[in-house]
Amino acid sequence: KGQLMVNQYQDERSQDIYSIIDLGRTMKMPFYGQTLLDYAINGSLALSKTIISMSDRAGLLGFSFKKSEFLPSKKDMKQFGKINETLYQLETDFSESDFEYLYQFVRKNIKHRSLLVIFTNFDSTVAMHRQLPYLKALSRFHLLLVVFFENSEISQIVDLQATDLKDIYTKTIGKSMLLQNKMMVRELSKHGIQSLLTQPENLSAEVINKYLAIKKKNMI
Repeated sequence: KGQLMVNQYQDERSQDIYSIIDLGRTMKMPFYGQTLLDYAINGSLALSKTIISMSDRAGLLGFSFKKSEFLPSKKDMKQFGKINETLYQLETDFSESDFEYLYQFVRKNIKHRSLLVIFTNFDSTVAMHRQLPYLKALSRFHLLLVVFFENSEISQIVDLQATDLKDIYTKTIGKSMLLQNKMMVRELSKHGIQSLLTQPENLSAEVINKYLAIKKKNMI
């Protein structure tokens, strides 16, 4: 055309983000008429919609004992429809979760470095330490965000004024359980694993905000 032409190249900025949902026993716990699994499904659906709107690629993995439901990551709106359909067809018998199987499945099927948002729950610090070797192994290849739950009913009990010995005993047990949650957050952080401790009813908003903060810092 008789004009100077310049080719401009831009790095690929889309990232692979996977919502990984624990379908195991600890996700059966009910809060306000829904199980933790219900909250995780709703939270991952809201997160997936945000991921696609940010031009990242959203994927999905549900796992339990030697079993999984998997959707490789994509960034078109058809993918959101597939995620929606898969999430609401998830079936589980709430058997014990197999994090070793999760590690093996991810290593085989998710080849590129991705953000793995793992929706799970731990009964205690002992239960968390049992799964920690597999989380640490995954974190060598991917950026992990472990999302687990604070018991909002216990938080309310702890905030109440104790009126008798029974109340004092109940508050003491409640404070101990809440302290365990904070200890788990510190332990995961010590091993370079991101975590989000949230009350079930606040899950969707908080996990989206955490994803946006990770994206802003270019941590993936």
